[in-house]
Amino acid sequence: MTVHNFIFGVYPYVALAIFFLGSWLRFDHEQYTWKSDSSQLLSKVGLRLGSNLFHIGVLAIFGGHFVGLLTPHAVFLAMGVSDMSHQYVAIVAGTVFGLSALVGGAILWVRRMFNPRISATSRGSDKFVLTWLLLTLILGLSTIPFSLGHASHGDASVMIALANWAQSIVTLRPQPALLEAVDPIFKTHMFFGMTVFLLFPFTRLVHVWSAPIGYLGRAYQIVRAKRV
Repeated sequence: MTVHNFIFGVYPYVALAIFFLGSWLRFDHEQYTWKSDSSQLLSKVGLRLGSNLFHIGVLAIFGGHFVGLLTPHAVFLAMGVSDMSHQYVAIVAGTVFGLSALVGGAILWVRRMFNPRISATSRGSDKFVLTWLLLTLILGLSTIPFSLGHASHGDASVMIALANWAQSIVTLRPQPALLEAVDPIFKTHMFFGMTVFLLFPFTRLVHVWSAPIGYLGRAYQIVRAKRV
């Protein structure tokens, strides 16, 4: 088996298996570590702006990848969405939300690395996973010029190949050969993205499972400062 076939035919299942099994084991055995470890009490500088930009960008990117890659090609065509329209929407949305996540993540990264109080109370995994996420975002944004180049020539073959590969993975019929002609930058970005799932159970990212949907409709909390 070649390295290519392993990374795009076997590694996705390794990452997903660790993602689900590792998350379940951590929740079952280490519930006290199942948290985001907010650092707001230590310092508020840059937190609101960085966190909002980062989370909005990441959530939009994840949703876009999920819909764009896992929706069958025929469904887009049936909806009247041409390959070029699909590709340009992906480019624009990826650029906007990718930059949002990158700027927000960079603010959080500088804050975590160089704020003495936050750096001292951060685990090594906190710093590592944030760095890995930023590198993944940078690689994703680096694919934009290549996608624009393909689109300018009316070529949607890479986009279709990526979607067909993702669908082959979720249907348990992996076809790594679909990616052989894809630009290396896309493959590198995909490897980093898959590795995020592998790292997920061992980091603060597990708090994503506990997303407080009810938070959106909760009543306001009244906080009064203590007067001396």
